[in-house]
Amino acid sequence: MLKTSKLYTLEVYLIEGPISIEFDGETISRTIQIRGDQTLENLHSIIYKAFDRFDEHLYEFLLGEGPDDRSAIYSLPMDMEITGLEEEMAGDVRTTTIDSLGLEVDRAFGYRFDFGDDWLHQIDVKSIEDSPGKEKFPKIIDKVGKTPPQYPDPDKE
Repeated sequence: MLKTSKLYTLEVYLIEGPISIEFDGETISRTIQIRGDQTLENLHSIIYKAFDRFDEHLYEFLLGEGPDDRSAIYSLPMDMEITGLEEEMAGDVRTTTIDSLGLEVDRAFGYRFDFGDDWLHQIDVKSIEDSPGKEKFPKIIDKVGKTPPQYPDPDKE
């Protein structure tokens, strides 16, 4: 019997970053659907697109207790050591599938993009369904709020 992948609906909230005053207090979220056999790298790519990013940077997923808990970090492997950063990686985003994370509905985890500007997102698992069907995934199914620019205008801060 062929094992079918699950379909995850995730709500991605922008919770920290260099957000200008015009966006202060605004709810900014994107709803994304992704198959369980797709990777965290696929999830990064669709979040990147959903938040209108144009300049690639390092990123990581934080699957500890809450969106800012660094006890379980999934990222790209680095060939160099960074002083003060002795954290051990829990997994490689290129090979870690969504199904392998053991996610449950109402679970929240984090996504950090651009370690300089430090854009932090909270990802809430809204639903997990049995069959994704024949559609193309991952995909953006809803947007709430306008996206702040990736690099805010210093004159508007």
